Amino acid sequence: MKTIAQLLTLITYSIILLISNSSYSAQGPSSFSVEQVKNQQSKDELLGLIKKNINGLKSDKSLLKTQYLPRSEHQQKKLMQANTQLNKPLSPTSKTIANKSISARSVHYYSFSIYQGYSQLIEDFDEDGYYQTFSVTFDADAATTSYDNQFAVYAELYLSKNGGPWIHYYTTEEFILYGESEEDTYEVYTTLEQGYPTDQYDVLIDLYEVGYTDIVASYSSDNTNDLYALPLESSDYDPKYIIVEERGGSYSLALLILLFIVLLLRKKADPS
Repeated sequence: MKTIAQLLTLITYSIILLISNSSYSAQGPSSFSVEQVKNQQSKDELLGLIKKNINGLKSDKSLLKTQYLPRSEHQQKKLMQANTQLNKPLSPTSKTIANKSISARSVHYYSFSIYQGYSQLIEDFDEDGYYQTFSVTFDADAATTSYDNQFAVYAELYLSKNGGPWIHYYTTEEFILYGESEEDTYEVYTTLEQGYPTDQYDVLIDLYEVGYTDIVASYSSDNTNDLYALPLESSDYDPKYIIVEERGGSYSLALLILLFIVLLLRKKADPS
């Protein structure tokens, strides 16, 4: 009886999952992300914020963080937006820093780079080695001849499935670089909710200075294996285990399912 109950429960859940996956595929990709300057909040706190966003249906797309466009299309859209207004709205602090950066361009040399980038694999509920939740951490630097300059920047993050095109999945908020300091290391935690089949994914980071449309630095799987071939899948491919308890209730459920199947078979066998 235990084996029958487990088998029937597994079959039922597989059918539900198959129907659910088909529905998700039609809706397109979806993800939920949070971001911070590294170590401001713990990993558990960030995961809690993601769960809160999921429960509140605050997806990255609904928050205007992405439209999941290919990299070239996303860049073209940014350029079109820049024709009428600044690409990113400036906070008072960032506006002041951006104005200083503009004036500094004429009297000081500076350049941007991404010194380091890496990922962490975090949540894999079905324990198949493919993760629905991961993080990307990077340390961007600004080399300058002036010790007084700070720089307002933001990053665009992309995923490439098994060597395919780069697809945008997140735009960070603006944040401040302090020269070559490690205190401005930035991280983004993401749960892939749907539309990401089980596969190997590479990560690309494009860095922008606020107020400018040109990429000032890029970092990807071409630069480090830490962003290469991440085993990922969205949560619609990563179901949580169903525990079949050895109780009468479980057996009753299994018997009901079995009875339903028997009735269907009898109906087909006897058209009258």
